[in-house]
Amino acid sequence: MKILVLGAGRVGRVIAIDLNRDYQVTCIDSDPQTLKHLAAREPQVRIMCANAADHNLIMGLAAESDLVVNALPGHLGFQTLRVLITAGKPIVDISFFAEDPFELEQLTRRYGVTAIVDCGIAPGLCNLLLGHHIDTMQVERYVCYVGGLPVKRSWPYQYKAPFSPIDVLEEYIRPARMVVRGEQISKPALSDPEIIQCDKEIGALEAFNTDGLRTLLHTMNVPNMKEKTLRYPGHREIMRVFVKSGFLSKTPIDVAGGSIRPIDMTSALLFPKWLLEEGEQEFTVMRVEISGREDGKPICYEYGILDRTDRETQTTSMARTTGYCCTAAVRLLLQGLFAHPGICPPETIGRNPEAVAFFIKSLAEHRIFLHKKIHT
Repeated sequence: MKILVLGAGRVGRVIAIDLNRDYQVTCIDSDPQTLKHLAAREPQVRIMCANAADHNLIMGLAAESDLVVNALPGHLGFQTLRVLITAGKPIVDISFFAEDPFELEQLTRRYGVTAIVDCGIAPGLCNLLLGHHIDTMQVERYVCYVGGLPVKRSWPYQYKAPFSPIDVLEEYIRPARMVVRGEQISKPALSDPEIIQCDKEIGALEAFNTDGLRTLLHTMNVPNMKEKTLRYPGHREIMRVFVKSGFLSKTPIDVAGGSIRPIDMTSALLFPKWLLEEGEQEFTVMRVEISGREDGKPICYEYGILDRTDRETQTTSMARTTGYCCTAAVRLLLQGLFAHPGICPPETIGRNPEAVAFFIKSLAEHRIFLHKKIHT
């Protein structure tokens, strides 16, 4: 089978290499250097330097493929997904675009396409877990804590970005939607800080509101839901100063006779400082709590993941956890274990017990282990 992967960045590269074990993979990216990194790691992947905005090219390649993975940056994701749907091939999308994917529901049904969206770790695996419980218990509360961080804390930011830095900044300015006592509300990003204890080595992390529920706001009837991002204590306060000072504003201002968006200037200054150094270790941590009543009795399911950089391949944990969730969904589709024409967020997969078991087994094969606790 032939698979087309759009995007050869940190995550796209992991996806292409993993899928190339079982399928014939073509990977497209507009950056020759990024493709060079992929070719060095996996020479058998067919690479092509091209712009994803060339929709005619993308359509032609998609038509020759059995499945397409959209691993482009968020600002390109939605329009690219719209184009891919018309090729009539199944899609797994991890671009995490800001637009509502259900706007494309009718289009996917018209072309008979299954489009699994938001299929990373969070959103992604956490959605699947909630979907897994929604039919077997009365869920009253769902909360997801998640973050990716360097092992070594460094002044002043206490942070480096294991994925697209511009998407990180978006997390800090986009209002955080949540459900409280059955009503959807919004709070400012970075609000409601709390300290979460991780393992002894990591210690305490600070959690704050971000807009991570996404499709769950439309698909899950749960009276209390929220997502919180995890960072080292201190990072949140710095970002609050940036927001308050206007450094993350998208409204252009006049500077030295020219016009510039503050967020573009801030990005240009921050991103080089937020790059992980060669060989630098990082980790991804996630905790999901699903509580309510089962068989008339109160119960809470707690799931946890702590994954670290693969030292042998120097693959970051964020690339691993996001990429291997994506490839699990790809194999799920190609092996005929899941078929559901339309826009399918991971919570849809979660309602199929066999698909859930396959998904978790696939992650375990990549040494990503989901730990489960039950509190009664």
